Amino acid sequence: MIAALMTRETPPFHVGEQTIQSRAGVRDRIERKGRAIIRDYMPEQHRAFFTALPFIVVGLADQNGHPWATTLSGPLGFMSSVDENLLIIKAWLDSGDPLDSCIRDGAPVGGLGIEFSTRRRNRINGRIEKCITGEGFSIRVQQSFGNCPKYIQARNERPRPCSKPAPESRMTSHLDDNEISFIAEADTFFIASRSGQLDQVEASQGLDVSHRGGLPGFVRVVSRTELCFPDLSGNLLFNTLGNLEADARAGLLFIDFQGGGTLHIIGRTRICWDVPESTRSAGIERLIFIDIQCVVNREHAFPHLFDFVSYSPHLGAEG
Repeated sequence: MIAALMTRETPPFHVGEQTIQSRAGVRDRIERKGRAIIRDYMPEQHRAFFTALPFIVVGLADQNGHPWATTLSGPLGFMSSVDENLLIIKAWLDSGDPLDSCIRDGAPVGGLGIEFSTRRRNRINGRIEKCITGEGFSIRVQQSFGNCPKYIQARNERPRPCSKPAPESRMTSHLDDNEISFIAEADTFFIASRSGQLDQVEASQGLDVSHRGGLPGFVRVVSRTELCFPDLSGNLLFNTLGNLEADARAGLLFIDFQGGGTLHIIGRTRICWDVPESTRSAGIERLIFIDIQCVVNREHAFPHLFDFVSYSPHLGAEG
């Protein structure tokens, strides 16, 4: 449900998002919608939602300002909220994570909470504060909003064996054969992006991380250094595309839900608006290409296992 209007007077969307909305012909009505659903605080149901999750997807920038997506996990209650403007996270990235040294006070961060069993998801954007290295930090919320369950595949978590092998990492500039096969079979990934206002300390827009889902094969491997994925019809806010319009850098995260591996990919994107009518009829409105700059493959890095239940009904496939 839509709760209160945003309290601040500044526009809910930055220039990149406004550009994409205008080109898509939805600028005026989405501006009004944005003021209604994008808040500068977490409503009570969002606060309760985050505290019940076993992990959170986060978007952070590395030392060069490039966005990456990764996850933080912990026992039940590792996230908590003492007030509507603060999310406390008692977890830290391990030393092999590409962002292990990027959590610091004042750093912008995007967060996505997702519950696969119910297809619920909520997002926050803000700044890191009260950082204690190796233990945790807080997110001072600047934007909070929910997303619809569209394109989320249902999954149920199952217990993981008590003994988990230590994560092993491989870093390179291109995909190998196993990674190509893994991406070709993927039905889910997460994407981190940054706005043109990222470096402005007081800016409400900074880093964002969001979910993308489709039937296996929806991410196409063009070559060992290039991927292509569709932009399906969605909520028309264009948070991710607006960021990519302002700054082409992006970070993708693929998770092996059966084995616990993670595949991080960063690169530069370009948006293709000229898609065939047959493609549009399938709900694909744009194509996004990413030229790969770095690949980090981490075995056993994700401490959760999920069994597939069914595809999103919006994808028109049987479970």
